[in-house]
Amino acid sequence: MASDKIVPARAERSAAVQMLRTALIEKKMTQAELADAAECHEKTIQNLLGGRPVRDQTLFDVCMVLGLDYQRLKELWSGAMTTAQPMDLKGEGGVVAPVYMGAYTRAGVDHYIGSYLTLRPAFAVPNAIVAYRTDIVWDPEWPSLIFEERDRPDQPYSHRGRLYIPSSSMFIHLVSLTKGAMRMVVVSQLDQGGEMRGLITTLNKQGRFFVPVSAPIAYLKRSEFKGAALGEVPAGHPTYKDYKRILDETMSEGYARLAAP
Repeated sequence: MASDKIVPARAERSAAVQMLRTALIEKKMTQAELADAAECHEKTIQNLLGGRPVRDQTLFDVCMVLGLDYQRLKELWSGAMTTAQPMDLKGEGGVVAPVYMGAYTRAGVDHYIGSYLTLRPAFAVPNAIVAYRTDIVWDPEWPSLIFEERDRPDQPYSHRGRLYIPSSSMFIHLVSLTKGAMRMVVVSQLDQGGEMRGLITTLNKQGRFFVPVSAPIAYLKRSEFKGAALGEVPAGHPTYKDYKRILDETMSEGYARLAAP
């Protein structure tokens, strides 16, 4: 008779450690920087990456810094698996996203993979538009689409996160989560013209404080970026009129709406 007793498994702990090491490399962080961001001692990070026991709170804090799924990693870390319900580390061979992300398949979202010219209004500079590059790729280790922002004028605030694609909606979600701080982008599904449009909701630094802000945003798929104006594009720039038209159409054509009292 099969037992449902929870037992530790060395292979699962090793898989958890590998996820942590991979995320650390992708974030381009040192162990000391991770310790500082997670507010723990560097020796604790060394223990963690060595597969040695640490507190659940430490594991949670590290997951928030690295953008990892805490619940999934915790199950791997503790070996919380039963013989009746073994866990598939890659989910259907790494080609199906978790149910909570929309259970989309790699084949069903291949058309999202690529690079996008990303446009939104500047939050701090009046009448300016921020343009940068966003890359979307498939992550086979944690089966889902991931996005990463590049060539932003405020590079330290660049985001990296995952795509949530509900099957019953015309909109998708690009979500980044770092140590409890979440940024949400809601845009239309990719159309035949290679465009996604909607709203970004995030925090913007105003003086000494960060305040919530929301604005229209557009993703335009591009095979190359030669000649594309990136960074803060002021009103007098040659491409400003085209960029502004795209953002204006995002609102006027009903991709998003900003409600006011």
